[in-house]
Amino acid sequence: MPNLSNKPYRIGRSKTGLGLFATQPIKKGSKIIRYFGPMLDCNKKKDDAVENKYLFQISKRWTVDGSVRKNVARYINHSCKPNAESDVSVKKRKIIIRAIKNIEPGEEINYDYGTEYFKEYLKPIGCKCDACEKKRQKKAADARAGKSKQKAERKADKAKTKDAAKSKTKAPKADKAKASTANAAKAATKSKAAKSAKAGGKASKAKAAKAKSKTGKTKTGKNAA
Repeated sequence: MPNLSNKPYRIGRSKTGLGLFATQPIKKGSKIIRYFGPMLDCNKKKDDAVENKYLFQISKRWTVDGSVRKNVARYINHSCKPNAESDVSVKKRKIIIRAIKNIEPGEEINYDYGTEYFKEYLKPIGCKCDACEKKRQKKAADARAGKSKQKAERKADKAKTKDAAKSKTKAPKADKAKASTANAAKAATKSKAAKSAKAGGKASKAKAAKAKSKTGKTKTGKNAA
């Protein structure tokens, strides 16, 4: 491991393995570290055949092989929302990592590896930078909230359906009770009418009998004369 005692950074444990962390404040725009290694000529078949995750292309012809142990910049991880960037000088064939934000001690240093690297190495396994991690957490939280909402809606619909069914069940009983009351009232009226008719009939019979008795007396009187 390279001696980094006088440097404003250190190699430390990161979410994705090893990473580079600030040991003192790094101001926006300041140089952090150089990315270096053997220069590969892409026009040569042997150089073009080299494959590893630390290849840094600076032009169509030249690529830096940053896999050498002394290249501490190779520990800098990718971020979709970085605090540093790669400043490439094609003429000098030089790559400098500069801060694009103020970086505090203990904060991990990172830069964007570019679209090509992202598609080839990061997309298949999922980017694990803080920005993407926060997106995943938010997405998961939204999904949980959506499921909870759907569950609550289903519960409310179930309760509503249950109440409607209960109300529908009670309605016939009420109608039956109403019908029974109406029938009882009707029967009472009929009974009252029948009693009245019976009483009227008795009164008529009594009146007729009285009239007959009176007529009989009159006839008797005439015969006697």
